[in-house]
Order: sequence, then C-alpha cells, then structure tokens
Amino acid sequence: MNEKLLKPYNPQETEDAIYKKWEESGLFNPDISIQKGFTDADAEPFSIVLPPPNVTGTLHIGHASMLAIEDIMVRYSRMKGKRTLWIPGTDHAAIATQSKVEKDLEKSEGKRKHDLGRDEFLKRVEQFAQNSHDTIVSQIKKMGSSIDWSREAYTLDKERNFAVRTAFKRMYDDKLIYRGFKVINWDPKGQTTISDDEIVYVERKAKLYTFKYSKDFPISISTTRPETKVGDTAVAVHPSDERYKQYVGKEYSFDFAGEPVTVKIVADESVDKDFGTGALGVTPAHSLVDAGIAERHNLPMKQVISEFAKMNVEAKNLKGKKVAEAREIIVEWLRTEGLLEDEKEIDQNIATAERTGGIIEPLPKLQWFIDVNKKFTIPHSEISGISSGSVTSLKELMRAAVADNQIKIIPDRFVKVYYSWIDNLHDWCISRQIWFGHRIPIWYRSTSDTAHPEVYNGMEAPEGNGWTHDEDTLDTWFSSGLWTFSTLGWPNKTKDLETYHPTTVLETGYDIIFFWVARMILMSTYLLGEVPFKTVYFHGLVRDAKGAKMSKSLGNIIDPLDMIAKYGADAVRLSLIIGTGPGNDSKLSEDKIKAYKHFANKIWNAARFVLSMTENTSVAEKPDLAEKDAEAIRVFQDTLKDTSSDIESYRFYLAGEKLYHYFWHTFADIVLEESKSTIYNGDEASKKSAQWTLLHILTESLKALHPFMPFVTEEIWSMMPGTDTLLMVEKWPFDKAQGEPS
Repeated sequence: MNEKLLKPYNPQETEDAIYKKWEESGLFNPDISIQKGFTDADAEPFSIVLPPPNVTGTLHIGHASMLAIEDIMVRYSRMKGKRTLWIPGTDHAAIATQSKVEKDLEKSEGKRKHDLGRDEFLKRVEQFAQNSHDTIVSQIKKMGSSIDWSREAYTLDKERNFAVRTAFKRMYDDKLIYRGFKVINWDPKGQTTISDDEIVYVERKAKLYTFKYSKDFPISISTTRPETKVGDTAVAVHPSDERYKQYVGKEYSFDFAGEPVTVKIVADESVDKDFGTGALGVTPAHSLVDAGIAERHNLPMKQVISEFAKMNVEAKNLKGKKVAEAREIIVEWLRTEGLLEDEKEIDQNIATAERTGGIIEPLPKLQWFIDVNKKFTIPHSEISGISSGSVTSLKELMRAAVADNQIKIIPDRFVKVYYSWIDNLHDWCISRQIWFGHRIPIWYRSTSDTAHPEVYNGMEAPEGNGWTHDEDTLDTWFSSGLWTFSTLGWPNKTKDLETYHPTTVLETGYDIIFFWVARMILMSTYLLGEVPFKTVYFHGLVRDAKGAKMSKSLGNIIDPLDMIAKYGADAVRLSLIIGTGPGNDSKLSEDKIKAYKHFANKIWNAARFVLSMTENTSVAEKPDLAEKDAEAIRVFQDTLKDTSSDIESYRFYLAGEKLYHYFWHTFADIVLEESKSTIYNGDEASKKSAQWTLLHILTESLKALHPFMPFVTEEIWSMMPGTDTLLMVEKWPFDKAQGEPS
C-alpha cells in the first residue's frame, strides 16, 4: 500500500500537482485523447463553451458553481468515451472593464482617459485585462476544471475581431444594421448608451405631482419628473375617454416655467384612462414610451436634457441646471402660479446603469441598431419551420429556434420567460460611446453634400485619403453573441466547427438569459442557419446560509479561493452541487463546505482500509461471490444506474447526493464493516469474495465520484493496484445501452 495513504488526506499538498499532471497529459484536448487511444476518432462529440468571465477582477462563488456543474458534464462525457471539448475564454466586458480602469486612473493619478488619449488609455486597459485574465485562469484551474486550454479564446482577440467584422458586414449588407436617430438609454456617468438589459432598477421614494401647464389649459397631468415637461409636445388621452374627446386634435401654446411650450392633444390606445388623470404628458425626446406615441402621431421631438443630465433650454432660470435642481425650481414655480393640484410620495423604480450606477436618461441620439423585425432571405437553414431560402426576420428565427424543443431549456419554466422577452423585443442598439472594445467597421468621407457623407463598410480600412473611422465601439454582447462558433474558427470552415457545432449544451445563470443566451441564438440562427446549442441549463444564484444575496456591505461573501485553501476544491464543488436543482437559488455556508471535506476524508480512509485488506486481490479475477456480496454488488449497480440516469437528465444534485449517501452510509458503514469479520475469520472462499467485492466497489466508486470530486479520486486512483492511466480517461462504470456496469 502506498505510504501516502498512511497520512491524512491533505488537498493543499495534492490538488495543484494533480492538475499539473492532467495538463501535461494533454488529455483535456480531444485530439490528443484520440491520438493516445483513449477516444475513438468517430465517437459522438460533446462540446460546451465556458461562459467567458469578465476580465474585471476575480471569480466569485457563482463562477465556482458554474465551473463545478460544467466540469461534471465534461468529465462524465469524457468517461463515456465521447469526443469531449470544453472551450475556455474570457470576455473583454467593454463598459465594465473601461469603467474599472477609469476609476483606478482617477484614484491613483488624478487623471481622466482624455488626459492620456485613446491609444495610451487603451494600453492601460489591455494591461489591466491581461492581469485579470491571468488571475482568472489560475482560479479556474484551482476548481479542477478540465478545460482544453490549447483552444482558449478572448472576445477581443484577433480571431474574434475578424468574426465580429464579418458578422457586422453581413448584417449591414442585408440591411439589418442601420444608423438612426432614436431615443436610447443614456448613462450620464459613463457617457455612453446601454441596453435595456444592462439597467438595474433601484426602488426609491419619489414625489408624484399633479398640475396643469397653465391656468387656461383644460387638462391636468401627473408626473414624477416635472423638469421634462418643458420638452412636452403633446398630451395623450385614450380614444374612448369621454372627458377629453372635445380636446383631441387641438393645440395649446403657453409659457411653462420660462420656456415656451406647444402641445397637441392626441388620442392613443396606449394610455390607461383609469390611471391618474387619464392624461399623459408626452415628452418624445426623454421617454421610450413617449417616443413611440410621437412616431405614431408625427409629433416633434424637443430635447431639453443634455448628455450630462443638465437642462438644455433657453429659460434662464433652468439653463445648465442639473435635473434634480431644475425639478425643484419648476415645482416651486407651479406652486407660485397656483397650478400644482396635488403632490404625494410614492415608491418608484429608478433606472440605473449596471456598471456605473448612474441614473439613466432617455435621450435621442444617432446610434447603430440591429433591426429585429426586418424581413430578409435566409440562404441556409437547419431550423424547424424556417426553410432555406425563405423570408424571415431575426425575431422569427429566435422564436423558431426554441420551438419543438430544438433548443431544450432546463428548467422549462424559462421557456415562457424567453418567449415573453422575444415578443417585446425592439431594435437592438449596438453602438457604445467608449474606447475599449471592437470598433465599428464603418468609415466616412466628406462629399459635396455635407448631410450625406460617403460611407464605407468593409473588413479593412478603405484605401485613399480623407476617411474617418467611426468613433464608437460595439456592444459587448455583439461579440459574445458569436461565442459558440467564433471559438470554433468561424467564419472559416474549420474541422472544429464541423465537428462540435451546434454545441451540446450551454450552462449559465438564469440572470443572463436575455443578455447572452438570446443574442447567441440570434447570431447563430442568422449567420449559420442553425441553433448554437441543443440544451440550455440554467443555474441559480448562490446565497448565504439564510438565503440572503451575498454582498460586501452585508459581509456575507464566501470566497471560493479561501474555501479551497481551507477545505479543498472537492469539498467546495460538492457543496455547490448537492441540494440545488436547476434554475434554483442555493444556500451555502462554510459548515456545508466543511461537511464535504469530511466526506473526502471518508473516501480516503475507506480506500486505505480496502487496500490494506486486498493486497493480493485483483478486480480482473472475479471469484464466485457469496450471496451477501452478490447482493452488495446489485445494490451498487442500482446506484450506478440511477446516478447515470440523473446525470443524463441534468439532475446533478441528485446524482451527487446518491453517490454521497451510498459511499458513506452503505459502502463504508455497512458493506465495509460487515466484510471485516469475513476477511478476519471466514474461510478462504468467503474471504476472497469479500475482498473482491470491496476492491470492485471502491474501484468503480472512484470512477463514479470522479466528475464530482476529481482531485481526491484521482489521487487514490494513482495508488490502486494495476492502474497505469489517469482516472479522468477511465470508462464510466455503467453502460446505459447494456443496462449494466461497463
């Protein structure tokens, strides 16, 4: 017996060495696995992409949960003999990363990005991103992730930039990408547009004011933002509202807090006549809803708030004021003029930018958009209900991809959430006013018609003088939307792309179903004519022991690296798996992690006992089994059968729990204990039967436990008699097709 087993199991002395052994073997790479004879060249492929962590810092416990779940899938598939590929990478996370560097620059040097200039600032960002990347890779390895590092990608590297430019040009040529002047979400703090999905709503107290614009105006309106009313161009009422029918179509001009305002009364179905006064002051330039009303009724748009959230009007008492200050000035004016009819405190959800915390201002801006409703001819389609050469839209493609279980979503309650989002999807604003990211591949050159410059869209900069590159960069989700196929070599027709796409499964948090999942479906169905993945598995949030969200302010954050240093990666992995079904939030405490450290010790101690009792036993030489041993094998086989079924059905929490309970409470507490008297006191035949049973169950248990606890099982495997290969490429101990152990 190996002398290591005589000492207590120490993950801190073991795990790094084991991971190095895995890496040096090259067997995370399916090509190497085939070359070395561990995988058949024509075996069924299994592929998964790592949701690329943002290069803004370190991994948190949510990332650890993701890595544990994905590594279970990957190790199980590899042991099942599949051509298993797990592609790693990181996301440049444009706004988040730039914001982080800007804050650090101002804090450490008292400088802003414009003080450095675009090129120098980008060097700083890239260095920060590289340092963060190196930390993240180290942490991923600490979790035992069996990733093919030879295929590592980065959303802003040369290959992904080529894919981004190719996708942009194709969509531009199909007239799905356009430049338009529309109301968007503007972050005054970050000085850029953001998408609806990047808004965080914060509940705050607000005042709801009810008033009339002037003493002779016939209708009262209510708002929490009186400062925007200097930009009103209409009042909308419901067509069936008898109170206001006589006013529809009329125009009124008046002075409002020193600013001239003209509004038209319009009838619109979107107005709720039973809410408030049943009349809505329409501010087309500062509300996405109001912009829609203005478009339907051909109303003018008057911008009264600037990009810096200051008043952009001629009224001297308001000009240049911050919006909050302007609000107070206008409310006081309403009081003085006797126009304020009511004010009351309400709870209101305030839109803030996820990355900067700035309060969002809807503003009209010239931006780049993807048209999700425009019809186009799709040249190739493998999507059910969408034939090659048919006329469709991006929205229709996104809906069709999930229909008929072409993409299976686990848990299925998120299917309705996905459809609801698709039904309410409007054109995607893809331009960002930041420096870090994929620059939009558009160039301009002046012509005699200054309003319509010459525009060039191509894969590279145009030849000739006078061209100016568009200053904006693309939304991060544009590049990450290409992730499943750009990482496999697209737009080139590579062997990887042919073999591994569509990917088998996407595993990610349910909180980014719209950010990432939907956009990958959009990009893949449009550019490849196929779904990006066959299954989506959503995990939930990891909360503290009381169910509260982890945060620095609450002091309840559990750092996975600290826990690995204290209890080992296997304990952390199992604590994140057991007790948590797909799509459900989980509760985690240090005590739970500690309990699974005890389980790792239990496996170690059981292995020591079994190997000490079976030194002259070989699992290859099966004796006639005593009835109790045969029954023990049958019970074990049933556990393997159930475990295999659970993993195949993405019930990892059940598979882990069954293996845990079997090994601890059946094998260690019953089978192992009962075998002692037989081995010590039984006849030769019963002794051999008991020894073989112990060694067989231990051997197969190590295989079954390996996807869940790879380090301790690999370490014990290296001490098992007759083993000359890594456990990670051993065959899974149950063959579903045969209905018996493999």
